[in-house]
Amino acid sequence: MRYGTVLLILGVLLCMASLTMLPPMGISLWEGDGEHMPFLISFLLLVAIGGFLWSTYRDEPRELRLRDGFLVVAAMWIVMGMAAALPLTLARNPALSFTDAVFETVSGLTTTGATTIIGLDTLPSSILYYRQQLQWLGGMGIIVLAVAVLPMLRIGGMQLYRAETPGPMKDTKLTPRITETAKALWYIYLVITVLCALSYWVAGMSVFDAIGHAFSTLSTGGFSTHDASLSYFHSPLIEFVSIVFMAVSGINFSLHFLAWRRLSVRVYLEDPEVQTYFFVLGMGALASTVVLFFTNIYDGVFESFRFGLFQVVSCITTTGYTTASFYTWPAMLPPLLLILGMMGACGGSTAGGLKSLRVLMLYRQSLREIGRLIHPNAHIPIKIGGTRLSGRMVDSVWGFFFFYVVSYIVLGLMMTATGLDITSAFAAVGTSIANLGPGLGDVGPNFTVVSDAGKWICAFAMILGRLEIFTVLVLFTPAFWRQ
Repeated sequence: MRYGTVLLILGVLLCMASLTMLPPMGISLWEGDGEHMPFLISFLLLVAIGGFLWSTYRDEPRELRLRDGFLVVAAMWIVMGMAAALPLTLARNPALSFTDAVFETVSGLTTTGATTIIGLDTLPSSILYYRQQLQWLGGMGIIVLAVAVLPMLRIGGMQLYRAETPGPMKDTKLTPRITETAKALWYIYLVITVLCALSYWVAGMSVFDAIGHAFSTLSTGGFSTHDASLSYFHSPLIEFVSIVFMAVSGINFSLHFLAWRRLSVRVYLEDPEVQTYFFVLGMGALASTVVLFFTNIYDGVFESFRFGLFQVVSCITTTGYTTASFYTWPAMLPPLLLILGMMGACGGSTAGGLKSLRVLMLYRQSLREIGRLIHPNAHIPIKIGGTRLSGRMVDSVWGFFFFYVVSYIVLGLMMTATGLDITSAFAAVGTSIANLGPGLGDVGPNFTVVSDAGKWICAFAMILGRLEIFTVLVLFTPAFWRQ
């Protein structure tokens, strides 16, 4: 293990992270809200620590091995969660403990959207912007941004990309070079963010709210600048804009790139994962509309469809926006929405959860096992989109699913030990590991009722889910550390 190389890269990343303190500091100075000092102090500390690591280990070998990449990614998310918490810990408004600040920043960077802050409408603009910015940067992955810069420092990046990129097919590259791949993803991400912000502004949001909600929509993070989330605006048009861009953000960004390059939407229509994603989304919206209509929660089919569709799209993309207190809806719907969130959208998107492609693969594998019961000697391959899946890929998906479920159960039991009732405990872990945000029971509106120990458990679950289980769990195996 090249620990010097790992510390060198962490130093570079901390220096880069320090730059994220400048925009909110500028907003604070412009608005005169008096919160510029926490960002200035954080900037100086991160530059000092990052610069020290860089100068100390600058002569270390620059090429990463695969194990180094896993360690860098896991360490980066932990270190970044702590570093990003500095301005929130130092700020006067909100007055957060270190635990609450770390919870908030990890939730932002992993695009989970769970919060312990009440009174968003009274927070300084600089703090509100900082929360939204955290989600936007975390959405595509700080590592993907870093691999576009590290090669200029003669530090290889493919190992980082493979360790961090979400989805079961990590080796697919849009361009021959990983640097160009990272840049292509960020260009697409930036363009769609701008389009989303403009759409929100045209629909009636202020410029500040439009930019902030565009950040959290494209990242499928769900942070808002208002306690009431999108219901603050009471606008069906704003909700429609949100639905469109949440759905877009739930699609593999590689497909967005290919659709732009080929000037064709066929890449979406022919993709089996996108087909599965929209099929489940449609069935969820239909079920929600029917239940809301026949239980008289809302007046008429249109209102039932409006609120049902919005919440289904918000949950399946793991965005977590709310236009209603869905955790108080009839008994069937809250668990259904949580399950949709744990399923997630497409691999290669900014959404969390299992991912639609994995669910499709598990479904096809299950059908094959049923077929084998009927025809024991038959050779039944698994194909998705005309491509035959290797046994290794199918095995890896089953392994992922197993560890996903086991992690959920173990962390859920740990949460019950902190004093939460079983519904709230397992909902808190489920929404954290799926990077969804809103939960059920006591954690439906926010996580203020969770103890400090519970918040650390949830923060770990957020990182575990964001890095898709294996990247973190591999660090706990003796073989990983064996020379």
